[in-house]
Amino acid sequence: MKIIGYIASPRKDGNTAWVVNKILEGAEEHDAETQAWYSGELDIHPCKGCSGCVKGNGCVVKDDMQKLYNAFKETKALVLGTPVYMGQMSGQAKIFTDRLFACITPRFSPRFREENAGKKLVLVFTQGNPDPNMFREYIDYTRKMFQMLEFDVRDVQIVTGTRNGPVNGRKDLEAVMKKVGLSLASE
Repeated sequence: MKIIGYIASPRKDGNTAWVVNKILEGAEEHDAETQAWYSGELDIHPCKGCSGCVKGNGCVVKDDMQKLYNAFKETKALVLGTPVYMGQMSGQAKIFTDRLFACITPRFSPRFREENAGKKLVLVFTQGNPDPNMFREYIDYTRKMFQMLEFDVRDVQIVTGTRNGPVNGRKDLEAVMKKVGLSLASE
C-alpha cells in the first residue's frame, strides 16, 4: 500500500512534521510504502478558479502540485498534517486542499471519477492551545468536508500544547502516532 503524507507547515522539522512522520513510520512497519511531502519545499500556487480541470485537461497551473497529483494517483491513503493557525488549517493546507479540486470528483459532481473516491485519510492538527476542544467545531467541519469529497476519513488526531515545546520528546505520543499509521496500513 502506498501512503503519502503532506506536511502543510513552513517548518520541516516542526511539530506537525514530526507527528506526520511518526504516522508514516508506523505504516512502514506494516510494509506500506510511504512518502512525505513538505509544503515549505514545494512551489504550489493557489487555484485560479478557471475550471480548466473541468474541461478534462487537468490543472492548468503548472507548479509542484503536478508532482503531488501523480503521487496521489498511485496512493491509497493520505496523511494531511497542519498546524492550527488563527483557528483553522494553515494557508499551505488550504491551498493544497483547494488544488485537489482538479482530481477529486465526488458522486454529486457531473465529472465523477470513481478511482479517486474512497481514498483513506488521516487528518492531523497540531496546536499550541492545550485544550483539544478549542477548535473542535472547525476540525469537525474539516472532517465533514473531506467526507463529502468522498475521502474515507479514518482518523483525526489533535496534538495539543505545542507552545510548551516540541512534541518529539513525548514517548506516549510517538507510540500513539505509530499505532495510527499501523492501523492505516493494515486496513
